[in-house]
Amino acid sequence: MQHPVQALAPVAAQVLNTLYGLALSPAEVALQETRKEFAGDFTLVVFPYTRLSKLAPEATGAQIGAAILETAPALVRGFNVVKGFLNLELADQAWLSAFAEASRAGRFGAGPAKGQRVMVEYSSPNTNKPLHLGHMRNIFLGSALSNLLELSGFDVVRANLVNDRGIHICKSMVAYARLGQGETPASSGLKGDHLVGKYYVAYDKAYKTELAELKAQGKTDEEAEANSTWAQAARQSLELWEAGDPDTVALWKQMNGWVYEGFEATYKRMGTRFDKFYYESDTYLLGKDIVEEGLAKGVFYQKEDKSVWIDLTAEGLDHKLVLRGNGTSVYITQDLGTADLKAKEYALDRSVYVVGNEQDYHFAVLFAILKRLGRPYAKGLFHLSYGMVDLPSGKMKSREGTVVDADDLMEETVQEARNRTAELGKIAEMSAQEAEALYEMLGLGALKYFLLKVEPKKRMTFNPAESIDLQGNTATAIQYSHARICSVLRKAAAEGLEADAAPANYTLHPDERALIAHLATLPEVVERAAAEMAPSPLAAFSYDASRAFNKFFTSCSILSADSVEQKRFRLALCDLTARCLRTAMAVLGVAMPERM
Repeated sequence: MQHPVQALAPVAAQVLNTLYGLALSPAEVALQETRKEFAGDFTLVVFPYTRLSKLAPEATGAQIGAAILETAPALVRGFNVVKGFLNLELADQAWLSAFAEASRAGRFGAGPAKGQRVMVEYSSPNTNKPLHLGHMRNIFLGSALSNLLELSGFDVVRANLVNDRGIHICKSMVAYARLGQGETPASSGLKGDHLVGKYYVAYDKAYKTELAELKAQGKTDEEAEANSTWAQAARQSLELWEAGDPDTVALWKQMNGWVYEGFEATYKRMGTRFDKFYYESDTYLLGKDIVEEGLAKGVFYQKEDKSVWIDLTAEGLDHKLVLRGNGTSVYITQDLGTADLKAKEYALDRSVYVVGNEQDYHFAVLFAILKRLGRPYAKGLFHLSYGMVDLPSGKMKSREGTVVDADDLMEETVQEARNRTAELGKIAEMSAQEAEALYEMLGLGALKYFLLKVEPKKRMTFNPAESIDLQGNTATAIQYSHARICSVLRKAAAEGLEADAAPANYTLHPDERALIAHLATLPEVVERAAAEMAPSPLAAFSYDASRAFNKFFTSCSILSADSVEQKRFRLALCDLTARCLRTAMAVLGVAMPERM
């Protein structure tokens, strides 16, 4: 859909060039949406041209406005000048042409193929606990960004780097070995990730109890930690795993297998998927060759203790350790190796890391090192940094068992959708299977939209009671507008009415104009959101489109309009609105019901 401003900019450039002897291109003409308190669609600031016109700002605006009106009467039907601002009002035909083009389009809002491959890495869970609310914001952001980039024409690879090794994994293993008594997901009735998470919490409880007992015996904090049998067992388990001890590795594989089965069920219900899994157990030794390369190039330096560092003070950072003196890796080492691995495997043009803002420093260091090393892919690296999610009661803590499990939260929101829908009593004609599918759409849609409507960098508080509501900025309200449109279209079909373009002399109602004008912004919203690597503008577009439709629906009769032509045009406008809503909400992963 070509926005009318794309036709207006060349006309404005032509007029300014003719009047003032300039050589402006359309891209150099700054047109902006007119502020709501003034009449008009687009505004041109005329102050820069007063020195050429030798007139006051108001007179300059009038001169430019009259020339535009004379040059393109089919595009602009009027103007007004407020001080140094020329407000141009587009002709109905301009909006109707844009509408007709959009109505003919197949996949509204889709961009041309970019010929670029982008990897979006998200989720990246630890295998010692189930996915929780914090993971949900990460997963929904990564999935929505992948959808957005695909809509924009990129070839997207969805990747998941699983943190499946380390001391935190060993803590669950030690607790299970000491307390598990052979319990399995089948015998316990728990999903595998929930079962393993149960033992992670059990470790923390037992460890803290033991520390308290040791301190009560007069030991210091350091002595208690050193003498803790739980901590000693966890460290020994990690050493045995790294040494390849068969029993330790077998337990690790068994418990991780349970977790993967649990994760897969959660991902499936969330509606997310991955094209590639990387595992830290495979990548944790990568990067040492890059350190050797950096030393040879003089990018890194070595201290007397054999540790290897890089001086990043020129980048506004500091000196960063990249390899310990004993030759063991730090996190940045393996991330350097994994970045190389991903780029080689997929020939990436861009690589996006969806990780919380507590890792801002880490990624600034990683990207700076890769640029210093001269990696060609380094210019395409991006950290989608996002704020943490709190509950009204405060911050969550996994090891203390105070997190909100993703599975539990999804079930609760679906149940809330079930309860509220039953209260409205509008699903009597649905089968039980159709009703359950609707509850799932509403519950998961509410979760996704609530977590995605906020700009990613902002920290947010999740309030379950606010997420499902027919009023306000919620997915449920937008889904209801879509269902209302589908109801109108069904009734029209039953009456034999078909949607069609408006006749040439059609006069738009102000609310028809407003709705078309908003729908026309979708391609620009998609382009801007993709450039910013942020799905939230699609949520804002959907909410505003829903509001604009509801205003149009209230003020403009559809099936009882004055003429058949008007009915058919308004049905076409309903259809386009539904398609735009589906396009935008699909980016967020929110399904749109036809009945509600």
